[in-house]
Amino acid sequence: MADISKIVARLIDGTDDVVSVQLLEKKLVKAAATDVPLIVKLGVDPTAPDIHLGHTVVMEKLRQFQEFGHIVVFLIGDMTGRIGDPTDRAATRKQLDKEAVDVFARTYIEQAEKVLLPDRLQVRYNSEWLGPLDLPELIRLMSHVTLARVLERDDFEKRFREHITIHLHELLYPLMQAYDSVALKADVELGGTDQRFNIMTARQIQEAYGLEPEVGMFVPLLEGIDGVRKMSKSMGNHVGITEPPETIYGKVMSIPDGLIVRWGQLLFGWDRTVLEQRLQEENPRDVKAELAYAIVQRFWGAENAEFARNHFLRVFSERGIPDEMPVIRLPFVPWEVSAIELVAHIPGVQSRQEARRFLQQGAVVLNQARVSMEQQLTIVAGDWVRVGRRRYFRFEE
Repeated sequence: MADISKIVARLIDGTDDVVSVQLLEKKLVKAAATDVPLIVKLGVDPTAPDIHLGHTVVMEKLRQFQEFGHIVVFLIGDMTGRIGDPTDRAATRKQLDKEAVDVFARTYIEQAEKVLLPDRLQVRYNSEWLGPLDLPELIRLMSHVTLARVLERDDFEKRFREHITIHLHELLYPLMQAYDSVALKADVELGGTDQRFNIMTARQIQEAYGLEPEVGMFVPLLEGIDGVRKMSKSMGNHVGITEPPETIYGKVMSIPDGLIVRWGQLLFGWDRTVLEQRLQEENPRDVKAELAYAIVQRFWGAENAEFARNHFLRVFSERGIPDEMPVIRLPFVPWEVSAIELVAHIPGVQSRQEARRFLQQGAVVLNQARVSMEQQLTIVAGDWVRVGRRRYFRFEE
């Protein structure tokens, strides 16, 4: 029991809440006695192609379960993903087709394996059981939850109060997600604090089907690089784990100093007290640099982390220009182009409106000269452009 108590303490460390710690301990004791590993579930709806650091907070906790001998089921919601989780949504999500979900799912799996241990990882798709679900079974599933209960969730309640459309298929989402836990006989499910309603519903449905409820473990949401909102690709405040090493390093170095402790604790389990003491005694920039190096090393290895650090020192600390830049092929030689059209042509710039914003902010530099909105430019091979603080590109024929 002493060993189990230590394992429980390690597993709940850094979580926001666990429902319940006693049930987790009971399940761990049973697993040790029967030599049957726990089934630890993480459900992911692949509605976008990239995993960012916010996703890895829960994955690090999953890896701890793996290190203690348990099985992680990385559940791809290829069926629920076509609905889209309504959590924190002010309107109905656009439904994705099967092909888009499949592409995103493959990308998710490849990226998840950068964090999780492949030999204790099972990848499942919820279309296995939700696809064949017939109408009588669907009616049985729906009979276990009231409409009032579903409308209690904040996002639905707010939309209902403000007369914003709620489609019936959205109401099915938490039930389908709960049925996943029934099909998998999940012992534990992890999610961010925004997933409380879904996971608590899964516990309720498991009991209705005669199963012991899963343990719900809720991890804090990681703030994005703006230091305010939760990390989200749609908000543009994310750090993608497959982004180039120098981009990851630069983004981490841009976070507010107030995030250093939280990121260090949530991403690596670094001791909060030690970090806070270091920030009082050392330059926060040096501690932040260690965090940036550690993040790049985790996903790209030590050699790339060293490259990213040197790149940052050269480009941003010493105000130098990187030796290597992504290449943009010139459509014409020379290329006569307006400033807005030039910036709109840059990879990653989504629209002319975004291009205009970069120019208005003075965030575009061509060959060491800042570019204004009204300029007409002549671009030749060998010219380079910087958009924002970190993105450099070289033009070639």
